[in-house]
Amino acid sequence: MPHDAIGAHAGHTRAAPAVWGNVPPSNPNFTGREDMLTELHQRLLRDKGAAVVPQSLHGLGGVGKTSMAVQYLYQQMADYEVVWWISAERTAQVSASLVELAPHLDVPTGPDVASTVGCVLEALRAGRPYTNWLLVYDNAESPEAIRPFLPAGGPGTVLITSRNPHWAEIARTFEVDVFTREESKRVLRERSPGIDDTDADRLAAVLGDLPLAIEQAAAWHAETGMPVDEYLQLLEEKRVDLLRETALPSARHPVIAAWNVSLDQLRAENPAAYQLLQICSLYAPEPIPRSLFGRRPRAAVTPELDPVLGDPIRLGQAIREIGRYSLARVHRNNSLQMHRLVQTAVSSRMTGDERSVMLRAAHLLLAASDPHDPNNVQHWERYGSLHPHVLVSGAVSSDEGWVRNLVVNEVIYLLRWGDYESCLELARTAHETWSGKLGQDHAETLQVARWLGFLLFSMGRYREAAELNSAVLEAHRRTSGPDAQDTTDALGNVAIDHRVSGAFSEALTLSESAHRQYLRLLGPDDPETLRAAHNVGVSLRLVGDFARARELDQQTWNGYTEIYGQDHVASLHSRLGHIVDTRELGRYGEALAHHREIVERSGSLLGGNNPLSLSCYRHLAVALRKAGRSAEALAAAERAHAALARSYGTNNPESMCAALELSVQLRHAGRHRSALDLGMETWHLFEQTYGRMHPHTLSSAVNMAVTFRCTGNPAAARRIDILALQGFVTALGETHPSTLICRTNLASDHYALGDPTTARELDAETLRRSREVFDEDHPSTLACATNLAMDLRALGHTDEADTLHTDTHERLSRKLGSSHPSVRLAADREHRADCDIDPMPL
Repeated sequence: MPHDAIGAHAGHTRAAPAVWGNVPPSNPNFTGREDMLTELHQRLLRDKGAAVVPQSLHGLGGVGKTSMAVQYLYQQMADYEVVWWISAERTAQVSASLVELAPHLDVPTGPDVASTVGCVLEALRAGRPYTNWLLVYDNAESPEAIRPFLPAGGPGTVLITSRNPHWAEIARTFEVDVFTREESKRVLRERSPGIDDTDADRLAAVLGDLPLAIEQAAAWHAETGMPVDEYLQLLEEKRVDLLRETALPSARHPVIAAWNVSLDQLRAENPAAYQLLQICSLYAPEPIPRSLFGRRPRAAVTPELDPVLGDPIRLGQAIREIGRYSLARVHRNNSLQMHRLVQTAVSSRMTGDERSVMLRAAHLLLAASDPHDPNNVQHWERYGSLHPHVLVSGAVSSDEGWVRNLVVNEVIYLLRWGDYESCLELARTAHETWSGKLGQDHAETLQVARWLGFLLFSMGRYREAAELNSAVLEAHRRTSGPDAQDTTDALGNVAIDHRVSGAFSEALTLSESAHRQYLRLLGPDDPETLRAAHNVGVSLRLVGDFARARELDQQTWNGYTEIYGQDHVASLHSRLGHIVDTRELGRYGEALAHHREIVERSGSLLGGNNPLSLSCYRHLAVALRKAGRSAEALAAAERAHAALARSYGTNNPESMCAALELSVQLRHAGRHRSALDLGMETWHLFEQTYGRMHPHTLSSAVNMAVTFRCTGNPAAARRIDILALQGFVTALGETHPSTLICRTNLASDHYALGDPTTARELDAETLRRSREVFDEDHPSTLACATNLAMDLRALGHTDEADTLHTDTHERLSRKLGSSHPSVRLAADREHRADCDIDPMPL
């Protein structure tokens, strides 16, 4: 429940904050705690205006930390412009909640989760657009886990609830204890007016004044009217059973015994409701969507529960029975939530056989909620809500194939969403578990291994990815044969590894082989065939065949949009490839318009911090530079670099490409020292990641050489370009676009060193090859022609130089527009054209 000022505040007349997100509903039976609420308010007021120092409400489970925080928010809502509730048990949830907050702060979502989180925290610190906010981190496990997600100052307040008392290092601690005896008695008497003061005192003493247990006992008495003496006798019997049967801490026995009384009654009156509660106890102590129980699983669960699942009327009756005894909270957003202590009480009662049955049921219900399309953004919210329950219930250990399929889809969802660390944890756990349980060569083990390999590639952990992908391919060949679909899919991952190693031609051969196999097995219009075609397009770009890549990418994009529409991850990936093809063919204006469109589409659909959105934004910076929008290009490059580095670190492949682009932009802006520093740093990262002679490393070296020449060191530039040219020729051949650009720059090095003769020889040959590889009007061809005209003039061939210059300038003006910086520089006949290399995505 994000921004919902009306629904969230039903029954309250105080002014609503401008942003009110995910706050649990208020408890109409909340009683007591007046002194503690007053003290908490004074503490928060006292810290206003100072650096943000969180207040940590800590205490034992069941003392009402969360309830007190909720009550405070409803009492003081008028004091804040923003109130945002964050479930903080897992860092993935914290990230997701902060990403959800982003649009309410006018923060554009970045290409991935981490960058968006960073932007949100910065907006809070800076007080943009709100200067009075309150964040609540509920059920935080430890200071170490939460610290990276706290604003570093700003005009707001942070409230933390935790069972962990060790928060003094980063927060002011506030211990929440059990009720006072008077508060316990008041709750009991208000909920059950038939209880007198003496009986209330006896009940409170037995239950240790624990708020959660007091509330449950009050609900029990209100529903049953059982005399207190009889209820206390039941509690004693249950306590003795616990002493005999469980290893629970003795301090919890009276509390667990109180729930056991209600659980016995529920089991007798409504076995289906009781079993539903057992299933909930195996999930995470977080909201469980009611819709989870509204879909019939693919197999029978129990005779009592089967008629209830999928029947809205019977399901509603069962949930109402659970709520009557305060065994779970039923939220207005149609979700259930059990306190972890109630989960413990229910779980401790289950026999081994019962647990096996209910765990299977829990897993089957999760699988029944699988939308079976993790690439579809419309389903990400559901996958996100299922994720904590998949983890806590141990779904990776299920014997059901449908459940394992859900686990794989959760891996894909986390990968597409951009939460690489959570994805890695789940994928590795599944792979290790299934390897031991099903065998390393089992189809489902190999399936999750393929996604794990692609994740490792996406994270830049190339060696691990290559080792795993090679093993998976061999396993498929061994078990399924060389022509099976799974083998072909594994071959695609190995083709990626060849691209990473710099063997672009070999990667193209493998990609084309996989595509032919899919065409034979599935036909041209199947999504898997289209995915293989997309990978051929990636390899074609890397070998420099942009025309063929564009033709294929157009067909692939058309195929995806016919199946999924334009707003699908697969369609967006294919569209981005087609736009990059258009740009590299020299159609800068057309490409820029499409780059802007896909940035807007991906940002609104996926969020600005999604990996694909960030990649689109990085490519927009390149397109802006090539289209001559220098100031806008620099701003885009700076933002893309910051967002990617913040989200994935500086060693991530996308982050490195963003740094390379920024170094080029800084040089274009005349900030040569900064450009050189960043360029050298980036070159070292490329060398460490790919090796010195990898084409991407050579590309970063060529760009750095241009900066050396611009800073007055053409000798260093020439040394770099000579080595780079040798590397390009060896790896890519004489006519690859990167080879031609390197030759163009090497000619400029010679010219700057006073050697126009060698410059002319290089430029003349490069121009001839460029006209063959590109065309006569491609900007790279025209850049080389501009430089050749200067060579000719320096050697005294004035008429030839003038003719070539005039023709080239006219072509440049038609191609790029008269206002383009490259056209203006070429007009004065004194500036050589510098060419940069933009490494194509692997």
